[in-house]
Amino acid sequence: MTKTFGTSRDDVVALQNIDLTVAAGEFLCLVGPSGCGKTTLLRILAGLENPSSGDVSWSIARGCGPLRSMVFQNQGIFPWMTVLDNVAYGLTVRGVKKKQRREVARHYVDLLGLARFEHAYPAQLSGGMQQRVNIARAFANDPAVLLMDEPFASLDEQTKLILQDDLLRIWEGTRKTVVFITHSLDEAITLGDRVVVLSRRPGRLKTAVDVGLPRPRNAMDLRNDRSFVEVRQRVWDSLREEVVSLREEAS
Repeated sequence: MTKTFGTSRDDVVALQNIDLTVAAGEFLCLVGPSGCGKTTLLRILAGLENPSSGDVSWSIARGCGPLRSMVFQNQGIFPWMTVLDNVAYGLTVRGVKKKQRREVARHYVDLLGLARFEHAYPAQLSGGMQQRVNIARAFANDPAVLLMDEPFASLDEQTKLILQDDLLRIWEGTRKTVVFITHSLDEAITLGDRVVVLSRRPGRLKTAVDVGLPRPRNAMDLRNDRSFVEVRQRVWDSLREEVVSLREEAS
């Protein structure tokens, strides 16, 4: 699959010859230098962009929920809705009966430690709590595939660690197929079964590293694990070439 932006005269090739298979139930993390097309790839998977050539095919089994849901970097919750109504929004759109959707929404609200705030509005929540609402809404909608575009990028380091543990805990109970974009190598290795490194633009699949760390995982404890450090070095060795090459080109 290839994605090109612009006119034929001023074409910008964002992604080139992407050939990627994601297994059902896999937590796949994508890393790469800025501008390599990570978000473009995710938007194509989400159906928000069309590839210029090639296609995306799906063979994953679907339940009652949608094929895919997306969690964006910036909180996408509705300011006029309470926490509970935000989490239940996808179910509301799908026409799920009120009693059932509230039961499902309350389940994920409780899992993410938001029970005391289910009647609160987003303006009354911290940034980390707002992103918990986003995650709860995505899981409550029960998609076959969950697409996440740097959902913790704007948060402080301590909040990131807590939310990584929250995400791991919920994911390990559902085993959703996840494609997760991040700039943080530590985050990619903490969360992922596999880390795919994209080259600088045009983004191509450079390498894929199997993480191989046992589950369940704890975000903080992993940082001191020798295997974690070894995997991070392998990913960084591949990524560093692209970052240095991009810097040299800019200078």
